[in-house]
Amino acid sequence: MGAEVSPDIVPVVGGMSGDGITTRYWDCSKPSCSWYENLPADKTNPARSCAIDGNTTVSPHYQSSCEPGAEPPVAFMCNDQQPWIVNSTLSYGFAAASFSGGNDSSRCCTCILLSFKGQLAGKQHLIQITNTGGDLTQNQFDLSNPGGGVGICLVSCAEMWGCPSTGWGEQYGGISTLEECAELPEVLQPGCRWRWEFMEGIPNPDVSFQEVECPQEIVDISGCY
Repeated sequence: MGAEVSPDIVPVVGGMSGDGITTRYWDCSKPSCSWYENLPADKTNPARSCAIDGNTTVSPHYQSSCEPGAEPPVAFMCNDQQPWIVNSTLSYGFAAASFSGGNDSSRCCTCILLSFKGQLAGKQHLIQITNTGGDLTQNQFDLSNPGGGVGICLVSCAEMWGCPSTGWGEQYGGISTLEECAELPEVLQPGCRWRWEFMEGIPNPDVSFQEVECPQEIVDISGCY
């Protein structure tokens, strides 16, 4: 068996860095960075949002499916904005993040390399910020992970997939075993299993973080740049 291929990771000179915390979510709703209004001045294209099928890209002007009283057409999270394993020590994915605490769209489309601490030391997760969160604290990364809990949005996953309003498992935290990934739609199961196949089932590890250039594979999925 040959050596693992490790992609080049290019730090941004003068970019952000520090220590942070992680949580996880999958709320099926339109990401905050899908709005033109939320893009920072150095970005030109918002993150993709999708129709109820989770595949068809829709206009960034559509309301979020999570907004109370939103009238059709509305936008949802795209199925492919879930994590995947690159090699035994690196994975790619997406996240909601806040650096100031609360809603923080100043870093939409930015990519961050998360280096896990504790039991997962030596593993890294390279994410693109496609969402913000009113309930996030400073330097918090809410990892986009199917089966990770719907959080404050109780309608979108239920509308897309017919699951309970609280999603699969607990409202915050989601499912608790690998076997429960089978309860999710088949298209979301690979990203669900990532929590055990890569993260070893360890919940919400602390991280150090560094801003990096976005890999093209991530941008091709999100359309966020």
